[in-house]
Amino acid sequence: MTVDPPQVRAAAGLDADRAPWWQRFVGVRARSAVAASLIVAVALAVASGALILLLQRTLADSIDAAVTDRIREVASQLQALPDDPSTPAGADAVGEVVRAASRQGAVLQVLSSSGSVVGQSPQIEGEPPLAPPVAVADGLLRENRTLPVQEEELFHLVSSAVDTPTGTYTVIAAQSLEPVDGSTSAVLPLLATGYPILLAIVGGSTFWLVGRSLRPVEAIRAKVARIGGHQLGERVPVPPTRDEVARLAVTMNEMLDRLEAAQLAQRRFVADASHELRSPVATLKASAEVALLHPQQRDDTELAEGFVAEATRLERLVNDLLLLAHADERGLPVERRQVDLDDLLTAELERMRAIGSVEVTARIEAVQIWGSPHQLAQLLRNLVDNALSHAASSITLTLRAEGGKAVLEVLDDGPGIPPELREQVFDRFVRLDESRGRAGGGTGLGLAIVREIVHAHSGTVAVVDSDVGAALRVVLPVTPPGSGAPARR
Repeated sequence: MTVDPPQVRAAAGLDADRAPWWQRFVGVRARSAVAASLIVAVALAVASGALILLLQRTLADSIDAAVTDRIREVASQLQALPDDPSTPAGADAVGEVVRAASRQGAVLQVLSSSGSVVGQSPQIEGEPPLAPPVAVADGLLRENRTLPVQEEELFHLVSSAVDTPTGTYTVIAAQSLEPVDGSTSAVLPLLATGYPILLAIVGGSTFWLVGRSLRPVEAIRAKVARIGGHQLGERVPVPPTRDEVARLAVTMNEMLDRLEAAQLAQRRFVADASHELRSPVATLKASAEVALLHPQQRDDTELAEGFVAEATRLERLVNDLLLLAHADERGLPVERRQVDLDDLLTAELERMRAIGSVEVTARIEAVQIWGSPHQLAQLLRNLVDNALSHAASSITLTLRAEGGKAVLEVLDDGPGIPPELREQVFDRFVRLDESRGRAGGGTGLGLAIVREIVHAHSGTVAVVDSDVGAALRVVLPVTPPGSGAPARR
């Protein structure tokens, strides 16, 4: 099992300090269960309240409809009475009508236009008028009030005026609202009992389901915890589902692929660098030992020249290694300013002609770009040295401006580069043949440095097709990103 680096532990501790205090003690499963329970609790509370209100409204509407029907029933019968309700016979007829309509808990009362009671239900016998007389134009008047019936319960009361051949009468009908309260009281205990049970079911189910959903995450975590610096070839399990967890596992494996590739490249780089450094050091040591063993045969000038040559090669190798290491860590810093790329290439042209080992042809246009003069000069030097190490008899240099970019091509008439190796030549310590052997002073880092410098300047470098030999093309932006038109001379 591996141990997290101090930086990782520090970062984790910092994040933990910023988290709310309750998150430090409650896991994802518990938080999910609590959140689901709270959401369901709020939804149930709203639904329960809506249910109670709907039940009360429905029962109240039902009672109002029943009371209204009683009024209409009594009104129609009053209009059909032959006798005046003010006479004894009429009063008896009204009383009979009211008693017949006083069923299913309904309470009725009939008032004359003067407000006196003409007839009423047995439950309120002897009681004063329940409401004042109303006019026909008032229609149905509704109110809820307590009546002296059955321990003064709350009643729904409706009043209406009725025109009869013998005069205008007020019919009052009332129905107890106790069924509304009784139904609500019966529903509330059921809701109160089912509420916590349902919340417990929701919380427990969520806790269990989240736990099952997090099993692949735990498997990924356990696998990553077992992967150390020497087991980067292992991969985390990818669940069969096509969800976020599966994408996380795929992303983790892709990251491990990159880490493994980077580790292999680093190990190969270290091995190659050690091998390259060992050669000049061994040469210097051997020369010194020979000079010590055979001082009489020592040629100081020849010995010094050998030391200088190997020290120069060692210095160049160390500088190249430092540059690439810096590029790997933070990228190459570019101090951009206007650079005459044609002047730098002309200087390289003169250097090659001074060497005189091959014929050099050049077609150079005047082009200015934004970049680092030192890095661009090193880029040109590495490209030219690479061509010199391969060329049989001639090298062609081309520089032109094309579409807001500087296009540089270096062509040699050497053996060329096979298409399948055109990307590999930009790797570190790569020599495709012995013509770039150590005897020529090459380190195998020249084109790798070219690629780093080109990328730092937002350009591209590639091996392109050519009729003879190898052709390398570098394309660099004339102006930095976000600036105006290309600078030209």
